[in-house]
Amino acid sequence: MPSLSLDTLWFQVAGTLCNLACTHCFISCSPTNASHGMLSLENVKARLAEARSLGVREYYFTGGEPFMNPEMLPILQETLKQGPATVLTNGLLLTPEKCARLKALSDASEYSLDIRISIDGYTAETNDRIRGKGTFVKILAGIRNLAEAGVNPVLTVTEALEEAASPEGRERLLEWMRGLGLDRPRLKVLSLFRIGAETARGRGYEGWETLKDRRLTDEELEKLQCSSCRMVTSKGVYVCPILIDEPKARMGESLGETLRPFELAYSSCFTCHAYGVTCRT
Repeated sequence: MPSLSLDTLWFQVAGTLCNLACTHCFISCSPTNASHGMLSLENVKARLAEARSLGVREYYFTGGEPFMNPEMLPILQETLKQGPATVLTNGLLLTPEKCARLKALSDASEYSLDIRISIDGYTAETNDRIRGKGTFVKILAGIRNLAEAGVNPVLTVTEALEEAASPEGRERLLEWMRGLGLDRPRLKVLSLFRIGAETARGRGYEGWETLKDRRLTDEELEKLQCSSCRMVTSKGVYVCPILIDEPKARMGESLGETLRPFELAYSSCFTCHAYGVTCRT
């Protein structure tokens, strides 16, 4: 897999620490998973300086749960001086006060700020069996707090909610979102990565689900997000947001040294290719 550019930079800003332990999480984040640590404001500022010199166009923050990082708002403020930013969150920590501050950060920047909230369906029954009892109500509160602050979030569901794969199911989700006060609903549906916790909830990869020894066309390669992104973690820079638990997916310490080819040797690469998956909003 050649590195065609570095357009998108990801930050594992909360490491693998999360206030939930979702049963489909591909890196098994949880309150006790410390395999990757949090990034500090100074860590992020140093990477932003590298990114500026390499022409990065947009920035994404994930975890774990990003808002568990006590420096998340200053990190966003610094990032929005340089480019558009997106935060992937479970929504549980989105208090009215925090949402008002996010709105203020967005209004003060010439770049866009997107908040992407993960949820697993439009009922407590479907969501809570994956995210934990009582989480549905808390996520809805976060969504409403954003809406009341004037922030229009993106809601993300995975195909663990089977109807999300159909046009009719997606329309039902959009209509439900309108009922939450989101006049311009934005929905992202993600395929499942069958690694981490998902192997116990669903299944792992079959032997044939691989790109090993397969020759992809230039057009196919360009559509894979690893051709134009990298992931910053406390342990260095990895090829993409999916493979941070794979030691060989660590490509180096600086961004510059990671701009080299990467072998598509993991079954997760098959999912990205077969289903056109991108983690970008």
